[in-house]
Amino acid sequence: MDEQKHILTMLVENEPGVTARVSGLFAGRNYNIDTICGAPTHDPEISRITVTTQAEPRVFEQIMKQVRRLINVIKLRDMSGEDAVKREMALICVHATIKKRAEIMQIADIFRSKIVDTGSQHIILEVTGRPEKINALLGLLEPYGIKKLARSGVLALYREP
Repeated sequence: MDEQKHILTMLVENEPGVTARVSGLFAGRNYNIDTICGAPTHDPEISRITVTTQAEPRVFEQIMKQVRRLINVIKLRDMSGEDAVKREMALICVHATIKKRAEIMQIADIFRSKIVDTGSQHIILEVTGRPEKINALLGLLEPYGIKKLARSGVLALYREP
């Protein structure tokens, strides 16, 4: 079977070491984490950790079972389906000469990204959206020269009925 991209979100107790235990579980069983993002929720006692990974369906089932057994995990959901809103944020520093600046700004506008910093030889863009959107923007900016890139990792919430 082929590996598929999976997104799992967990609500966990907001205590020191919980993220380390989650990432340790992945490392200890030789599962790779593509992205991991964690932050407190509206309830200061609870944090949300979102992990993306590539795995065969059978292996992903094992990952879910192992994560559920962690003591600080309150709730676990597979967010891979279409019923979830998925977003990522990226900061992209692009080499921008005066001659190419207008072209880069036009590309940024098409992707509804914001220019958050400019210098004599660079522009830093902020973009949010589905990972596919960010990848498409990166593909268009690559010929100009991407100097630096920081991505948040995927965040996901299920749509309310």
